[in-house]
Amino acid sequence: MPVCPHIEAITSVKQPEIRECAECVKIGDSWVHLRTCQQCGATLCCDTSRNRHASKHAHVTGHPVVASAQPGERWLYCFPDNAFGEY
Repeated sequence: MPVCPHIEAITSVKQPEIRECAECVKIGDSWVHLRTCQQCGATLCCDTSRNRHASKHAHVTGHPVVASAQPGERWLYCFPDNAFGEY
């Protein structure tokens, strides 16, 4: 099954520079899991986290694809197409 064109356009997966949500750190909050934006490299919290910074970032910036920043996980997610892909 083909994945969306946003995920297919990823040629090199950006990895997190640091494993923390910078936006949660700024407000003194915590997160559940982390996601790394594949356009700009920002690492932010997932939708299970209270603040949902990764999806807010995607909505505001138009950066469609994130990769899981969790150790051992190798998948991508596209917000506008609600599509997953593995790498």
